[in-house]
Amino acid sequence: MSIQTPQKPLPGAYIQTPAVSRFQSYQSRQPNALSQQQNGKQQQSQALSQQGQSVQKGGQRSENPDIPPIERAAKALNQALSEESQYPDLDSYIGQGISSDYEVTSQPAWAPFQKTRMHPIPDRIFEQYNRAQVSTIMGLFADFNHAWVAIDNALYLWDYTHPNPDLVSFEEQPHTITAVRLVKPRAGVFVPAVIRLLVVATTADIIIIGLSAQPAPHGGQSIALYSLKMSAPVKGLDINIIEGSDSTGRIFFSGRVSDDVYEFTYQQEERWFQNRCTKVNHTQKGYSAFTPATFFGQRAQQETVVQIVADDSRKLLYTLSSRSKIRTFHMKGNGVLDLVITKPLGQTLSNVGHMTSQSELISPSMAIVSISAITAQEATKTHLMASTSTGCRIFMSATSSYGNYSSSSNAPTSMQVQHVKFPPADATTSNSTQVNPYANTPSINTSSRSLFPTRNAIRYAPGYFLAFIVKDQQSGTDLLFVSGPDTARIARPQDQQRLTRYAELALWLNLGSRAEDVGLATEPFSASFSPVGFGNELAVQFDKPTSEIAILTNTGVHMLRRRRLVDIFAAALRLGGGDEGLEGEVKKFIRQYGPGETASTALAVACGQAIDVTSDSRLARILDSDVLEHARKAFIEYGGKPMFNENSMLDQSMPPIDLVQPSPRHRGLARYISRLVRSVWRAPIIKEMLTPTGGLIISSSVPMVKLKEISQDLTKLKEFLNVNRSFIEGLAGPEALGNVKTKQDEVCLQAEHRALHALVVLIDNIIEGLAFVLVLYDEKIEETVLSLANEVRQQVRNLSYEDLCTTALGKQLAKGLVKAIVNRNILSGSNVETVAEALRRRCGSFCSADDVVIFKAQEYVKRGSEAGADSDVCRDYLNESLRLFKQVTGSLSMEQLHWITENYVSLQFYAGAVQLCLNKARESDRGGRALTWIQEGRPSEDKRIEAFEFRRRCYDLVHQVILSVERSRMESPDMVDGHLTLAGRRREEAADEIDTSDDEVFQTDLYDWYLQENRSDRLLEVESPYVITYLERRSSDDIAHADLLWKYHLQHERYQDAAIVQLALAKSQFVLSLDQRINYLGNAKTNASTTRPGIVRSTRTEVLREVSDLLDVANIQSDLLQRLKGETRITADRRPQVIEELNGPILPLTVLFNTYCEPAFYFDLCILIYEAADHRVASDIKATWQNLLESAHTQAELANDGPQPYEMVAETVRTLGNRLGLSETMFPVADLLPMLKRYAFNFQNNVGPGTWVVDIFTDLQVPYEAIYAVLENMFYNDEAPFQGRNRRLIGNDVVYVARAWFQDSIRGSGTVFGGEDNALAVSEMLHTVMQSGLDERRLEECQNLRMRIENMLR
Repeated sequence: MSIQTPQKPLPGAYIQTPAVSRFQSYQSRQPNALSQQQNGKQQQSQALSQQGQSVQKGGQRSENPDIPPIERAAKALNQALSEESQYPDLDSYIGQGISSDYEVTSQPAWAPFQKTRMHPIPDRIFEQYNRAQVSTIMGLFADFNHAWVAIDNALYLWDYTHPNPDLVSFEEQPHTITAVRLVKPRAGVFVPAVIRLLVVATTADIIIIGLSAQPAPHGGQSIALYSLKMSAPVKGLDINIIEGSDSTGRIFFSGRVSDDVYEFTYQQEERWFQNRCTKVNHTQKGYSAFTPATFFGQRAQQETVVQIVADDSRKLLYTLSSRSKIRTFHMKGNGVLDLVITKPLGQTLSNVGHMTSQSELISPSMAIVSISAITAQEATKTHLMASTSTGCRIFMSATSSYGNYSSSSNAPTSMQVQHVKFPPADATTSNSTQVNPYANTPSINTSSRSLFPTRNAIRYAPGYFLAFIVKDQQSGTDLLFVSGPDTARIARPQDQQRLTRYAELALWLNLGSRAEDVGLATEPFSASFSPVGFGNELAVQFDKPTSEIAILTNTGVHMLRRRRLVDIFAAALRLGGGDEGLEGEVKKFIRQYGPGETASTALAVACGQAIDVTSDSRLARILDSDVLEHARKAFIEYGGKPMFNENSMLDQSMPPIDLVQPSPRHRGLARYISRLVRSVWRAPIIKEMLTPTGGLIISSSVPMVKLKEISQDLTKLKEFLNVNRSFIEGLAGPEALGNVKTKQDEVCLQAEHRALHALVVLIDNIIEGLAFVLVLYDEKIEETVLSLANEVRQQVRNLSYEDLCTTALGKQLAKGLVKAIVNRNILSGSNVETVAEALRRRCGSFCSADDVVIFKAQEYVKRGSEAGADSDVCRDYLNESLRLFKQVTGSLSMEQLHWITENYVSLQFYAGAVQLCLNKARESDRGGRALTWIQEGRPSEDKRIEAFEFRRRCYDLVHQVILSVERSRMESPDMVDGHLTLAGRRREEAADEIDTSDDEVFQTDLYDWYLQENRSDRLLEVESPYVITYLERRSSDDIAHADLLWKYHLQHERYQDAAIVQLALAKSQFVLSLDQRINYLGNAKTNASTTRPGIVRSTRTEVLREVSDLLDVANIQSDLLQRLKGETRITADRRPQVIEELNGPILPLTVLFNTYCEPAFYFDLCILIYEAADHRVASDIKATWQNLLESAHTQAELANDGPQPYEMVAETVRTLGNRLGLSETMFPVADLLPMLKRYAFNFQNNVGPGTWVVDIFTDLQVPYEAIYAVLENMFYNDEAPFQGRNRRLIGNDVVYVARAWFQDSIRGSGTVFGGEDNALAVSEMLHTVMQSGLDERRLEECQNLRMRIENMLR
C-alpha cells in the first residue's frame, strides 16, 4: 500500500486550493471540498501551463539553467554528505538540565545491541585456578582479543576467540599479582616490535613487560612477551589501579592503602643502569612520598582511589575515590602532574540540586561507582560522565579561567554538573515522581530504581552505556542494562522546533554470572574528527566495522554487538508477522525516523547490507528472500511523493519542474549512495611518496579492498534499480505518464524522473571510475604517471574520486591515463590485444575491442590445430587463446563457447575448456543469484532460476569434457613404465581444474550429475569443502544424501562429524525402522568414541553422551516392541498400530512409560526407564521392584511346565541387575535383599536351596560387605516375619555369607575380612547368631568359622 506524503495547507499558496477560498470558513467550504479540490487542480494545471508559456515567450530560463544529470546528482550527493556531517554534537543534546528519555525494548527486532557469541574460558585456566592459594584476578585485553587471569604469582593470557588457545604465561617472579594493565609505550624507548607494555603490579614490585603481536593463522592475533628488566619497588602500596596515557606513554597507579596517585617512570639510556625505573608520588611531596602509608588506631576507613581514567585529548587525568570524590589532574610535559580540581560528592550533589530537588536517587546515601572520560573529539564542553549506584548518569563540564572550556594546553580550574540522565522507568514508579522541567516537553522520571543497585558502569563513544546491576545479592550474578543513542532520532528529531533530546534505545540482558571486566573489541567509534558529526552512526554503518564490546565473566567472554539501523529494520521486517505486521513496522519507522531515512534503510536492506547473528553465532548478511522482498516493497511503496514548493509559485522566472521537491525516496537513495562512498569521495586517487634514494612510489590513498567493496555494493544497488525500474515511480519511463491525471502530477513525475535518473547515471559513473582506478593500479602506475606532462601530472595528483566521476576534467584526465597505458604497452612490444585489455577492463561496453580479442583468440586456436595436438607450439597457442578468451568471457555467445569447447577437446586441451566454461558461468551471474537461489532451497517461480539455468548450460559443457576425458583414458593409459604420459598429464590437469574450482554453483551441479550417473563413489573421493555443504543441504529431505554425508566424513576420518550426522538420522523423521535407528546410534557411538587430534574434547563428550542416552532409550523401546509383538492382551486390530508406532521414531521416555510400560505391567522396563530418565524417587523404585517380583511369581505359577517361581524370580532379578550395572539407586541391595527374603519365606518356604536369595547377589558380584551389612541389620531389627525362631533363617544366611567372605578375603595375601576391626565384628556377630537356634549343620559351620577367625586374630 502506498502512502502519499501530505502537503501543508498554506492558504492562497497550496497548489490544490483556489486562492479565493482563503477567506471562507471551514463550515462553508466543507460540503464542496471535493468539487473545489478538483477545480483547484484544474486551475493549477492552467497556471502551470500559463507559467510554462510565459517562460517560453519571454525567452527566460531558471536562474540555474538545466544542468547535466551527473552534476545534478553530484549536488544531491554532496548535500547528503553535508547533512550527515552536521549531526548534532554531544553538547547540543546534553544541555543544562535533566532527562530520562529511553525506549527500553523487549522486542528482539528493535534491540540496539545483541549478543553474538560466548567464548568459554579454557579448561587449562580452570586447572590453574584450582591450584590458587592466595588470590585470583581476571581481565580483558579486548583490542587484542585476549583475556588474562592472574593466579597468585602467575599471569596467563589467551586468545578467547580461538577454540583451543595456547596460554602465554608470565611466571618469572615470586610475588602475588595484585593488578595488570596493558598500555602503550612512550615513543622511541623500545624497539618497534614492542607495541604495548604489560604492566604487572605485585605485592613487592611493579614490572613492565614488552608485548608484540602478529596476525595469527586463524584470523586473530598471536602475542609474545619480552622481558625488559624494568621494575620498581612498591612494597606496602597494595596496588590495584593502573592506567596509561596512550599519547605520552605515561603510567599511573594507586593502591588500597591511600588515595595517592603514583607514576611509574621509565627511560632508555645509552648504558643499561639498574635505576632507570622508579615511582613518583604526585599527590604527596617530600619523604612521605616514598614511604607507604600506615595507620594505627584510625577508626574511619581510609579513602582510596577506585578508578583512574586518562583523557589524552585534553591531557587530563581523572581519579574517583572510595568516597565518591573526583579529582582532575593536568598532565604537563616533563613528567609533571598537577592537581587542578577536587570535587567532593557534596559539591556534586549541590550542583544537581540546582536542577532538581525532588529525586531520592541523588542523595548523600548514593555513591559514584565509575567515571568515563569524554574526549574533546566528541564534545567541547562535556568532559566526564559519572555513574551512580542508583543508576543515574551525571555529565560534567570543566572550564578554565574566564569561563573558557579547557583544552590540551589550558588546564581547567572548575567542574560543574551539566546534565543528569535518570534511569528508565520501572513498574513501581508513581506519577508523583514525574517532573516537567520545561513546557511542552515529556515528563521526566526522577525516582525510578530500575538500575539500583548499580555495581559498575562504563561508557564508550558515542554513548554506549553499560550498567551492571546486582538485584540478587546472594546469587552474585549481574543483570546488564545496555543503552545507546537513538542516532536516527537525534539526527532528525520529530519536532524541529524543540531542542534535540537525548533519546536512547536500551535493553536488559541477563549475564547469568558476574562481570569481571569490560572492553571494546573494535576501534573506538568516531564518524568525524570534531564534535559536530562525531556520533553519526548512520553515516558510517556501511563504511566502518560495527562496534563490539567484550564482557568477561567467570564463565567466559560474552560478545555484545551494536546493531545498526539497517540491521534493526531488517529484523523488524523479518519478525513483522506478514503483510499487515510489515505495514505497521514500516509506519513505525517512518514516524520515528522520517520517510527519507526509512527509504534509505529499506534500500540498504534490499541490497543485502543487513547483518544478523546466525544460529551458530556467525555474523552473516540477511539474504532471506522474504526480508529482501519486504524491503523492496517498503522502498517502492512507502517512498513518498514529490512535492511542489508552494512558496515559489509567484516566481515566474523558474520553470515549474524546478519548483518540485523530489520525494523522500530520492533523498533516501542519495543518502544511501553517500554512505557507501563517503570514505573515498573527496580522497585523491593517488598518493605520491619519495624513497630515501629519490625514487617515486605511488600508492592508493584508499585500500584496494575498500574500493572493491564499494564497487560491489554499488553494483548490487544498480542491479536492484534495474530490476525494479518499472515499479519505482520516477524510473518507470514514459509509460508512467499514462497514469497522471493533472498537469501538476505530470510535472512532479517529470521532476522525480529527472532527479532519480541523475542518481542512476552517477552510480554508473562511480562504478566505472572505481574500476578504472583498480585497472590503473594493476599496471605499472609509476611509469604511467611519469610519462605524463608536468601540468597533467599535477592535475592527476590533485584528482579526487569526486572529480573523476562527476567532472569533465576528471574524464579528460582518465582518458589521458588510458592513452599513457596504451603507449607504454606499445613501447614494450605489445599489440592490439594489450589495447583491448585496457579498454575492456576500463569499460566493458566497447564491443569492437572485444571482437578484436575474440577474433585474435580464434586465430590462435586455428594455428594450434595446424601445428598438431602433441606439439609444444600448439600448447602455447592454446594457452594464449585461453588468456584472450578469458578477457572477453562476458561477450562470448553460447555458440562460440560450444565451438571453443569442441576444438579444445579435440586438441586435448581439457583444462582450458573447463576454465573457460566456468569463467563464462561466473561472468553471467556476478551477483551470485544462482547461489542464493540454491541456498534458499531452490524456490519455484523465482527469477533467479534463469541465472541458474544459463550457468547449467555452461556446466553441461564441462560434463561433456569429463566424458571425453574418460573415453580418452580408455584409449591410452595414464602411466607407461612408471612414468606419467602426456595424455595422462593433460587428464590430471582437467581433474585438478574441476576438483579445485571455487564455484559453489558448479560444484553443486557437478555432484548432482555424479549422482544421476550413479557415481557416488566418485563423489566420496572428492577433496572439497563444497561436498559437505552440498550433502548437508540435500540431506534435509533425502536420506540417501544423508548416508553419503556420514560416509564422506568417515572416509576422510572426520569421525566426530560422522557421529553427529548418524545421530541426526536416528532422530530424524525419515521412514526408518527402530533397528535401523539403533544401528545408526551404535555406529555413532563408535565414531564418537574415536579420538583424533583436533577434536574438541568437550564437544566429543557431549555428542557421546547424547548418543549413549538416546541409545539406551532406543534399546528400551526395542525390548518393548519385541514384547508387544507377542502380547496376547492386544487386540488384532490394535496390534499393527502399536507396532507401527514403536517401530519408527524413538519416542520420549514419558510416552514409553505412561502409554505402554506401566499400563502393560512391564515393571522391569519401568525400572530401566527410571534409570534412563534419572528418576531417583526411592519409593517409586521400591514399589516397582515389589510389583516385578509379584509379577514374576505369578507368571511362574501360571506356567505349568516352566521353572519354579523362585527360579523365575531369581533369574528376573539377576538379569535386571546385570543390565542396571548394579546401580545403587535402581538396584538398592538394602531394599531388594529383605524384599526377596520375605518373598522366600512367604511364598517359597523350604523350596529350593536355602541360600538362593543370597546367591543372587553373590552371582551379581555384589560385595560381601554390602550383603553382610544388610543381613546384620535384618537380624538385629527383629522385624516380621523374622522374629523368634525365624531369626535363625537370617542367621543361616549370615553364616553362609561370612564363610564366603572369609574364604574370599584370605585368598592370596589378603587380610581377613579386610581388617582386624571387621574380623572382630564378624566374630562377635557369629557368636550372637549361634544363640539364635541355628540348625545343627549351620551351628557347626558357625563354630568352625569363628574358631578360624579367632586363630587368625591371635
